[in-house]
Amino acid sequence: MTDSGMNPGTPDRRSAGRYLWWLVTSQRRRVAAGALLGGLWMVCLTLPPYVLSRAIDDGLRPGRTSALLGWSAALLGVGVVNAWLAIMRHRTMTRIRMDASFRTVRVVALQTVRLGAALPRRVTAGEIVTIGMGDVQSISQTLTITGPGVGAVLSYLVVAALLLSVSWLLAVVVLLGVPLLAVVLGPLLERLQGRESAYREHQGALAARFVDLAGGLRVLNGLGGKEVFAERYRQGSRALQAEGYRVGSVTSWIQALGLGLPTLFLAAVTWLAARMAAQGAITVGELVAVYGYVAVLVVPVAFFIEGGYDLSRGLVAARRVLRLLDLEPELAGSGAASDAPASPAVLRDADSGVEVAPGQLTALVSARPAETAAVVERLGRFTESAATWGDVPLRDIDLARVRDRILVADNEADLFSGTLREVVAGRAGPTGLAAAAGLDGDAGLDATGPDDDARLARTRRFDEPGGAGGADAIGGLGRTASPDHPTEPDAGHGPDATAGLDTAAVRAETAVRAHALGPHALDATAVGRALCAAAARDLVLGLPKGLDSHIDAQGRNLSGGQRQRVRLARALFADPEVLLAVEPTSAVDAHTEAAVADGLRAFRAGRTTVVTGSSPLLLDRADTVYYLEDGRVAAVGGHGELLREHPGYRSLVARGAGDPEPEAADGIGTSDSADLRSREAVR
Repeated sequence: MTDSGMNPGTPDRRSAGRYLWWLVTSQRRRVAAGALLGGLWMVCLTLPPYVLSRAIDDGLRPGRTSALLGWSAALLGVGVVNAWLAIMRHRTMTRIRMDASFRTVRVVALQTVRLGAALPRRVTAGEIVTIGMGDVQSISQTLTITGPGVGAVLSYLVVAALLLSVSWLLAVVVLLGVPLLAVVLGPLLERLQGRESAYREHQGALAARFVDLAGGLRVLNGLGGKEVFAERYRQGSRALQAEGYRVGSVTSWIQALGLGLPTLFLAAVTWLAARMAAQGAITVGELVAVYGYVAVLVVPVAFFIEGGYDLSRGLVAARRVLRLLDLEPELAGSGAASDAPASPAVLRDADSGVEVAPGQLTALVSARPAETAAVVERLGRFTESAATWGDVPLRDIDLARVRDRILVADNEADLFSGTLREVVAGRAGPTGLAAAAGLDGDAGLDATGPDDDARLARTRRFDEPGGAGGADAIGGLGRTASPDHPTEPDAGHGPDATAGLDTAAVRAETAVRAHALGPHALDATAVGRALCAAAARDLVLGLPKGLDSHIDAQGRNLSGGQRQRVRLARALFADPEVLLAVEPTSAVDAHTEAAVADGLRAFRAGRTTVVTGSSPLLLDRADTVYYLEDGRVAAVGGHGELLREHPGYRSLVARGAGDPEPEAADGIGTSDSADLRSREAVR
């Protein structure tokens, strides 16, 4: 697309045919040019037989050498013009097909973003893959009929007119030939649509199974179920193969008739013309012309058949695209009547009784993790509820404003491929990074205090060789490792990694660094602090290029605990007004969990934060803990208070302290971790 690279337009979703027509009308000028070039090309194909017949009748007579040379030159000129028209037609049709492909891809991508969190519950990943890999191509191929298809109609009429000047009988045979082809091929094309639809459905289901199999390969290996799922995939593959054979059988008949019937058609017309020439009804030159006309007519007839085949497949593909486009988000995103609170306000969940005070760290605990996750979904407005933000019902606030200020971070969030810096920073550029650091243009850069030079000197070393751009340090926090000074737990690592971190000082320091060192330094600093707060400093030190190391899609080259900490770092870097984190430490060992708990509390000081989980290490850092039973608040208070006064809470937390370590490789040994959890449980 050229003029629609950012906005593909509004598709016509009333039917598959109307969607294809929308793709045509979205590029009217280009389609008109393609139709003109296709028509001229096809019509010019009929000129060589006419020129050749004149060369035979006029140029082969004695003493007519000049006429022969003239008609030969004309034949050469027609061939050159045809070659140029063919090149331009192909270029134009390629642009038309590419525009249709990119426009459909853009429409599908915008719809998937619009559906948001509802997408995985409404559409399988395999169906999206099938649309992107197969349906888009089928739809774009359909638009070929706008060029050669129009040309085929014009050339067919021109040939009929030329034959009418030779013999009305030959013209009638030609005019009746194409309707006969439509009668023969029509039922086959209709049958192909049904077979193609069934094949696409099976293909989408199998692609979804493959995505699930690939995504859960590690878990399947651990459970010993890989062979079971592999056998199911093989069965599905064999069923798809059988469906493909059924599609192929219909397609083979269409293609065979598409080649065979025009040949029989050519033979019939040539036989009639030969009999007429033997009887003297037409000249030898006219016989050659008739043969040439009918031979040329094979091309438009073949395009008729190919166009019908492409249209049949395109309608099937367009229906699948429209099925996706017809889906609506589970939550309305516009038409809200109320504004969001102008300042931080209390979040209330009426269904459970949870009240999240602004500027505090609140923890939610339940024996059923799904209950606390449901509270988070309601407070984050991922499901309709009676939750309020201040005095305003959350459902009445514009969804875009809610997403801007309230962030839900869970362990199923996607990780996109890129460098670690890009994965954590997300879509934020230099402006977004400055905003994440609390900057607004150059505001505040001149209001720095007398300690700014000292702060700048303390952090500058992380942008020098071996600093933030490499694997030895991140974001101005931590200590670079060397043979003489090995890395030790300090301000960038361990349970007290970010204890005492002053938010105002961090913002002022970031402002000084941005002013003195530029956006790249701000990038490294902001990303580095988020990673340190998520206890991921060891992850950066272990990567070959530090923040610039490549991370695979979904973090496949990371362990489970590393992926969890990268997701948490990304959420911290976004610095939302309200952060709702679901089980942020479920995949790490106790030592790392303690570091995450301290880092999270320090990094989010003065910001509204909610965490779920039953880890005593995390609960001990919370200002307020809500204990839920059957989805309702059963007790509320501090961690120590609930341990003393509520047996159910004490039993749940003590049981969590004895759970096996989910990822011993991320920190200290299992026995040490269990001891640490036990000590925290009885604190």
